[in-house]
Amino acid sequence: MTTSTRGTKVPAVLVLEDGRIFRGRAYGAVGETFGEAVFSTGMTGYQETLTDPSYHRQVVVMTAPHVGNTGINDEDPESGRIWVSGYVVRDPARVPSNWRSRRTLDDELAAQGVVGISGVDTRALTRHLRERGAMRVGIFSGEAVADDAALLAKVQAAQHMKGADLAAEVATKEPYVVPAIGEKKFTVAAVDLGIKGMTPHRMAERGIEVHVLPATATAEDVYAVNPDGVFFSNGPGDPATADGPVSVMQAVLARRTPLFGICFGNQILGRALGFGTYKLKYGHRGINQPVQDRTTGKVEVTAHNHGFAVDAPLDTVSDTPYGRAEVSHVCLNDNVVEGLQLLDQPAFSVQYHPEAAAGPHDAAYLFDRFVSLMEAERA
Repeated sequence: MTTSTRGTKVPAVLVLEDGRIFRGRAYGAVGETFGEAVFSTGMTGYQETLTDPSYHRQVVVMTAPHVGNTGINDEDPESGRIWVSGYVVRDPARVPSNWRSRRTLDDELAAQGVVGISGVDTRALTRHLRERGAMRVGIFSGEAVADDAALLAKVQAAQHMKGADLAAEVATKEPYVVPAIGEKKFTVAAVDLGIKGMTPHRMAERGIEVHVLPATATAEDVYAVNPDGVFFSNGPGDPATADGPVSVMQAVLARRTPLFGICFGNQILGRALGFGTYKLKYGHRGINQPVQDRTTGKVEVTAHNHGFAVDAPLDTVSDTPYGRAEVSHVCLNDNVVEGLQLLDQPAFSVQYHPEAAAGPHDAAYLFDRFVSLMEAERA
């Protein structure tokens, strides 16, 4: 239950499942919300972060102290709604300033029922999550505020992210088509596990007609569009629950159709090849994560949003049911697997976001790599 309050000083409380408590003021909607507490290191792009379906059931802590400076516009959303379950900022902008701004971030959060908190020491909160790991959290404001013990009990009764099957909750329910920009060169079937709007746009820019399919799509649905390539998107939840998409990807691999996956799609490819997945301590979120493309040696600054990773050997080629596979990209901060590629057929994936909205464009070439695979297959 939430209510809307704008520009007030309604008290708010943030309660972590380990008992740590932060106090501040209501920001956005007033009420209560629960989710997994994670932090994002991006200094810009808050609108894209809020509307990224991969943040479903997560309470996002912004490490940048000033948030909301450019307001909210109608051009930058990555989906049709805000997906974060809660929002935590230190110093919200009092007055937004940008020629595209249509309304304040505070108003947008309130209009969409997103409970937030401001005036929090986000540096201390981020350090706590780095040391203790991502954990369940609740934000309470207005009439939802009660004694600390009662609020902690509510947080500890909330659902865990591990074991959560969420892709179908955020994916499209009906197929739709994003037409190629200019001359149509290829058709791609994109399995929507929580796709961001910029992703099919990046493919359309390269002459690809993208058929976006629900997360529940079958292999028959995929091949009904007669695709030149198949794409598996980003998305929320635990990849260990995604048996359906894994089965579809295995069917694609068996037919040797050019394949590209990002983020959740990378984890699906890992599982399809026989590798395991695991939950990271606090994940990678933000637009400044260093990754090395081991196929070229190039280091890229990349945009991330993932709390799970693939468990694959970094320095050896692995034999899989679909040929040899290797780790193609690695995070330079912690050696987490950031990409996979098959050596005997046209399939690869990365753990980060080459569509980079918002963020750096170092990895945009990956869409060109996908096009090259389809060109080679056609030839």
